[in-house]
Amino acid sequence: MRNAPLMTYSTHTPRLIQTSAPPSRTKGRPPRLLDQVRAEIRTRHYSLQTEQAYVHWIKRFILFHGKRHPREMGAREVEAFLSDLAIHRHVAANTQNLALSALLFLYKEVLEIELPWLGDVTRAKKPKRLPTVLSEDEARRLMQGLPADVSGLVARLLYGTGMRLMEGVRLRVKDVEFDRHQIMVRGGEGARDRVTVLPDSLVAPFVCNTLAGIGLRHSHRAGIAGPRGREDHDDLHARPEPRWARRGQSAR
Repeated sequence: MRNAPLMTYSTHTPRLIQTSAPPSRTKGRPPRLLDQVRAEIRTRHYSLQTEQAYVHWIKRFILFHGKRHPREMGAREVEAFLSDLAIHRHVAANTQNLALSALLFLYKEVLEIELPWLGDVTRAKKPKRLPTVLSEDEARRLMQGLPADVSGLVARLLYGTGMRLMEGVRLRVKDVEFDRHQIMVRGGEGARDRVTVLPDSLVAPFVCNTLAGIGLRHSHRAGIAGPRGREDHDDLHARPEPRWARRGQSAR
């Protein structure tokens, strides 16, 4: 009876109007292909940038072949897509390699299909350029010209430790070990922790005081008691003393 056609009366004509029943939603429907890709990427704790890039190139691959499902295609279609990027789109070599990585991830990890060796791909030419390297004197003057604040400290840490930008921004005081000259990087590439070296030039009272100030400000924002207890947090929100009280006068 649930799938039987519905019989309703029209308000304008006395005859019966037969309407079809609303389509029932299929339960247990498998997830869409791109949702499967996102799930596999998040299971492996890849970065958000990697997820967005992989999904983008998989979409481009599907649209390039007329919205055919990747399971119906294989190595020949992958080679044609990658060659088109180099010949007609004139993409850089790193861009072509990123598209290749996305398609290999799709077939191996999501569709569980092993692609053969892709030997007929026209590779994008990587320009041969000499790197620009600062001399020792230029690097020293650059470090000396940085401001003596948090931004300058983060810049020195990135230069001296090799940390990534977000790793330096998210650095916590407890992850810096001045005695061992080490920094514990939490949640780095691939959600893995690692240890890097703290340069001797950064182990100074300026760095210690700056890091301590950063941690104290973060503790105030989070509502955590400072070294003096709850009074530190309350002092931040205390109202200034009235001018008449500082002059020793009474309020009128």
